[in-house]
Amino acid sequence: MTFLRLLAIAALTLGAMAARAESLKIGVVPGAYADAVNAVVGEAKAKGLDVKVIEFSDWTTPNVALDAGDIDVNFFQHKPFMENAEKQKGYDFEVVGLGILQNLGIYSLKHKSLDQVPFGGTVAIANDPVNQGRGLLLLQKAGLIRLKDGVGFLGTLDDIVENKKKLKFTEVEGPQLARITGDVDLAQGYPHFIVAAGTFDPTSGLIYSGVEDRLFAVSFVTRAARKDDPAIRKFVEIFQGSDAVRTQIHRSFANSDKLYVLAWLN
Repeated sequence: MTFLRLLAIAALTLGAMAARAESLKIGVVPGAYADAVNAVVGEAKAKGLDVKVIEFSDWTTPNVALDAGDIDVNFFQHKPFMENAEKQKGYDFEVVGLGILQNLGIYSLKHKSLDQVPFGGTVAIANDPVNQGRGLLLLQKAGLIRLKDGVGFLGTLDDIVENKKKLKFTEVEGPQLARITGDVDLAQGYPHFIVAAGTFDPTSGLIYSGVEDRLFAVSFVTRAARKDDPAIRKFVEIFQGSDAVRTQIHRSFANSDKLYVLAWLN
């Protein structure tokens, strides 16, 4: 075997090792976030980045897995949710790329307006901190409850100081809210989960939060020690520049511009 051939084999071997080294495991939840990441896997592969998408069915395990190093990045949470998880669990995370800002809504399959909600009506709301607070703020915006002054998006059911209709609350895992909307008078709703569940029209919300505040954009999150990791930065750049991602996100939000914005562009 000639010396030049040996050099060529060595170069190929080193190249293969480098390619294997540049790989990522990304944790997501089903729906728009999983679909958006899956839409760019082939594109990332063509650019030398091997991406494995791992789906979780709840909003707790993706951060447990990230902290343990079982995944490299997750894509399911906004910054306030992340910061609350850090405070509660002692994590050290960092946002490394903005993603999707969706328009949180209050939905009903029993009533066509908020005025029709009866005395003693039932409300399904997210059971996790921050997202529950956002839902309560939206109910306050609708005039159905009043919260303690200053609690903001960290409010809980214990912070309700006025509830004229004596609404009864049921706390539910966020991804499951779409499936129980028909069982209650009102439900906090996430458009992409509604689309994924196929249960009703995600554009039928009685009131929406609005999409002005990028603070609540679901973003790419990694451990703080890896915030400058070249492979992670490369993937975020590929994701944000992909036409396939934008097409898939639009489809995941029922082709409705009122349900979301691409936070990295706005």
